Amino acid sequence: MTDQEIFEHWKDKDAHLLPILQAFHDRDEHISEEAIKSIAEALRIPVAELFATVTFYHHFSRSLPGKNAPRVCTGNVCCLNGGRELLESLKAEEATAMPCAGRCDDMIPVIRGDKVYVGKDAGSLENRATPVPPRNPGKIEECIFRHIRKEGRSQMEGYRGSGGYIALEKVITLSKKELLDIVTDSKLAGRGGAGFPTGLKWKAVHEATGSPKSIICNADEGEPGCFKDRAIMDHDPHALIEGMTLAAYATGASRGFIYLRYEYPETAVILQRAIDESLNAGFLGKNILGKEGFHFDLQIRRGAGAYICGEEGSLLNSLEGKHPFPRNKPPFPVTHGFENLPTVVNNVETLASVANIVRKGARWYQSLGLGEHAGTKVISLSGDIQRPGNYEVPFGFSLQSLLHEWGGGPHEGRSIQAVTMAGLSGGFLAADDLNVTLDEASIRSKGSFLGAGGIIVFDDSRDMVSIAHDAMEFFAHESCGKCFPCRIGTQRLSERLNSNNQQLGLENWQEEIDDIGAVMKATSACGLGMAAPHITESLQRYFPEKIKTHLNHSN
Repeated sequence: MTDQEIFEHWKDKDAHLLPILQAFHDRDEHISEEAIKSIAEALRIPVAELFATVTFYHHFSRSLPGKNAPRVCTGNVCCLNGGRELLESLKAEEATAMPCAGRCDDMIPVIRGDKVYVGKDAGSLENRATPVPPRNPGKIEECIFRHIRKEGRSQMEGYRGSGGYIALEKVITLSKKELLDIVTDSKLAGRGGAGFPTGLKWKAVHEATGSPKSIICNADEGEPGCFKDRAIMDHDPHALIEGMTLAAYATGASRGFIYLRYEYPETAVILQRAIDESLNAGFLGKNILGKEGFHFDLQIRRGAGAYICGEEGSLLNSLEGKHPFPRNKPPFPVTHGFENLPTVVNNVETLASVANIVRKGARWYQSLGLGEHAGTKVISLSGDIQRPGNYEVPFGFSLQSLLHEWGGGPHEGRSIQAVTMAGLSGGFLAADDLNVTLDEASIRSKGSFLGAGGIIVFDDSRDMVSIAHDAMEFFAHESCGKCFPCRIGTQRLSERLNSNNQQLGLENWQEEIDDIGAVMKATSACGLGMAAPHITESLQRYFPEKIKTHLNHSN
């Protein structure tokens, strides 16, 4: 396509900057200075502003070989399994590093063009499908994974054969209030980490003034050690589409976007096929299932590699073609979201739960939790564990049972030294605190949080100070730079965790670490800066002797 053909194709579509940039990147295999000037002129964006936006994203190449050069995951889990060594072996092909690419259950991912290859060395790389979630050994009833393992579930025929779109057919006979009541009564809350009640969010958008309203799926799961959304989208895409359409009915939204992380190129193909199937079957588009006035247009928008775009304000700015900084709150997206209009932002797991909740009932979903807890949570388990993978557990489930009974425990001859919670954002749990249950109350009582549900295991062979350094280096790399507490704080904490701390005694080291962390938690603009200090706080709590050894060695 010529420049003009690209502009003509996208000019009347919502959220068009990212797809235009992707189109140039796909065509030329990089985004040249000439392309930036052409796009800036066509969209009337200052060249300097567009250049800043393009260079903010990791995966927009600025020179050849560009898009087709290998990008190798050097995320925290892959580096436990040879990620840096694989990168080095591909340097002759001009390979570059990328942060966690969401394949922690099947390593090591290497992206070439629009294909993802996995393998532990250059000779073993192959393109293969995302692993299906393993069956849980306890045979505990599931919601999200209830039908995901059935053959053909990713396509319309297979989805319909196991109860797909029954919820949507049921709902169009109900009022919006009745649907909102079902979701609210189920106690479903955001599964991306924030935990805000889904029914209350939808109700706020339903009651808000202004149109068109939007449903946005945050599928930018960039947290290291989190790979659950990829499994859902690859093996059960219609569950996500049905959930988003139910959200549209409840709120009165007429447009939707799936903001998909760049590292999932093949997932984009699967999702688009499912969207096309849904349109052809009358489950998307105008007058859905013959319901007059029920319109919902759903589109995919691919990100370009930026951890911060998992934060909803950054995601909204990215969609709108702005520099993807976090937004100040209030106002909140429920009233001032995409294009300053009422918007639901939910993650993949939350939205994919809704159809089964509507089919089976609010009380059924509540009953899946243990004790007073309602519902389930998908946990991405990886690292030094025998059976990594995605496991759907009831809230209140024992972490020890997950690690040893479901995950198979550590490798032979090793013991578990620590785990991270919430990917990396929750910091470490170790020692007796590994006896928590998987719910926010239990985990927060230990100074951490469950968040998006990524758990990385580290056995007793690992240097925990080095692990903490790599984690903080990730946060420093991904800090958007908007606020100085996070921009400078993550860098300083990384420096204090490296091997060069001459003349810095333990007391001074601890005082500086604590001061930086306190400022970051109190004044950072978004959750990245607030969460990063959990790494150094928990390192001091569980591994003081290792810190002493580290400082003595450095000095």
